[in-house]
Amino acid sequence: MADDGELGGAGPDSAFPQTPAEKAPMRFGLIGVPSSAGAHGPGQEKAPSALRKAGLLGALREAGLEIEDLGDLPVVRFTPDRANRKRQSQSRVVKVARQVADTVATAVERELVPIVLGGDCTITLGVVAGLERHQADLGLIYFDGDADLKTPEATHSGIFDAMGVSHLIGNGDPELAHIGPRFPLLPEDRIVLFGFHPYELEPEESRVLETTAMVKYPVTLMDDRPVELAAEARARLEERARAIAVHFDVDVMDSAEIPLADWPHYDALSFGDTMHCLSVFVGSQKLAALVVTEINPDHDPEGLLVRQFIDAFADAMRPVAANAARR
Repeated sequence: MADDGELGGAGPDSAFPQTPAEKAPMRFGLIGVPSSAGAHGPGQEKAPSALRKAGLLGALREAGLEIEDLGDLPVVRFTPDRANRKRQSQSRVVKVARQVADTVATAVERELVPIVLGGDCTITLGVVAGLERHQADLGLIYFDGDADLKTPEATHSGIFDAMGVSHLIGNGDPELAHIGPRFPLLPEDRIVLFGFHPYELEPEESRVLETTAMVKYPVTLMDDRPVELAAEARARLEERARAIAVHFDVDVMDSAEIPLADWPHYDALSFGDTMHCLSVFVGSQKLAALVVTEINPDHDPEGLLVRQFIDAFADAMRPVAANAARR
């Protein structure tokens, strides 16, 4: 359970209107971003293709979603950047994020809700930047096994997807932090960190979390109430923001149960609890986009885990179809 200290910045900001999002037919656009440019190693760039081949699109349609396949961006595979140890592959990460922003913005112009398949976590920067071309008051549920608050100055690896939230709040790489129409990309009180594990935090990250206005739900304080807390977290963000994007990193799930994530996490949320929480998050009437990151098909050579994931993921998306039908 999260205490008051874990739920900083609880009140709505009166500077932002709290009127409900306009109702419109909810249609979706599937966008693949086969990039591991910001990752610790290769593999994640294979995820969009693996998910499609295993039947993701058909499963989502069977779940009731009206969805158009918008195809994939170019493949970008991880390569080590020995010349920039604190900012590995920075130019490639920025290029991918800008491509994602353009593609997401185009989808929104067509009144499609993007479902974006990564790829590493830095693609969420592009999703947020693209959404903000059309929606200034955006909130983000960062459903992830890490807080991703490392910075280029303090990093040991220089890997950008461990810095994703830092880029969003203006503390990361300056070029990435300025890819959108506003700086910082998101105010801290428009971000919910849900499911991160404190043992993954470095001292600098812990110091940021002590004073931040981000809403914090570490996995260690959830006890047997993750779904209840997911509903609470969604409600808090709905009070503050007119639109909500959901970032879903599969490393929020326990790797001892389903080892699909690029970077393993243990003593994390169960597969079932994860999917129930995801269903709560995407069930928001204010859903603006969903990003799925960090699946590494190299961890699943027979494709059995990917198929298991697709079945549960499609089932978790059923509330979205129900919301679309009610509009």
